Amino acid sequence: MSRKDKKTNHDEELKEFKDNLQDEQYSVETPSEEDSNVKYEEAIAEEKDRYLRLFAEFENFKKRTSRERIELFKTAGEEIMTALLPILDDFERALRELEKSGDESHYLGVKLINEKLRNTLRGKGLEPIEINPGDDFDAENQEAVTQIPAPNDELKGKVVDVIERGYRLADKIIRYPKVVVGQ
Repeated sequence: MSRKDKKTNHDEELKEFKDNLQDEQYSVETPSEEDSNVKYEEAIAEEKDRYLRLFAEFENFKKRTSRERIELFKTAGEEIMTALLPILDDFERALRELEKSGDESHYLGVKLINEKLRNTLRGKGLEPIEINPGDDFDAENQEAVTQIPAPNDELKGKVVDVIERGYRLADKIIRYPKVVVGQ
């Protein structure tokens, strides 16, 4: 065989080898258009779900912080209100003593100051908890200081006397009323 024939034969073998190689070993299947659409739709669905979850989480965060802020504003003055409660108690005691003494002018002056202070604190959300002798004792909302034998059967398990008035600030009890309970 001549050199030219060898070269032609070699070129033909090389071409045949390349064709076989391309057809058999490295045949790459191109995804059909339908398969690629399904993959894109799945990816879009995952991102949409992730977005919705993130949005819902953010909305919950906004609601929670809004509630916390409102609660903070309602009870922002709790510390100062608690500090003023002994002063309110002192006013009550002073009024009782001035009423006993019969000094009408001092009694009226202290009563006006007391009412002004109470109205100002009421405007800021402080409300007294009304408990009267004869009311049922409620361990959830009252503090029993002591128990005494009931003067009559009707006062058994009920409030006999109120030692210290309780107060509520925006639906939160900041001081429980202290009571004496009949046994």
